Amino acid sequence: MVKHIVMLKLKDTENRIEKLENALQLKKAIEALGYKIDEVKYMEVGLNYNEKPTAFDLVLTSTFDNGEALDAYRGHPEHIKVLDFLDKVTEKTAVVDYEI
Repeated sequence: MVKHIVMLKLKDTENRIEKLENALQLKKAIEALGYKIDEVKYMEVGLNYNEKPTAFDLVLTSTFDNGEALDAYRGHPEHIKVLDFLDKVTEKTAVVDYEI
């Protein structure tokens, strides 16, 4: 099994509401991947409430059978669509993949 964790820091916007709307839209889009891509065994997406400047805004935790399944997820057309939006609204990402 492989655990895939991604933390996202969203770009600041003119107002906090727009940033929150981007976070909610991204959360919904990522969660939908769990239903659209068979390789996903488990997926959880959380929004951060900590307002420290070093905090990330959103975290994804997901599980796959193996590295090949994770690679299939990464290359899946539905995942690519989400990445297009993610690239527009995200300032910084951090990723960890490890075997469990």
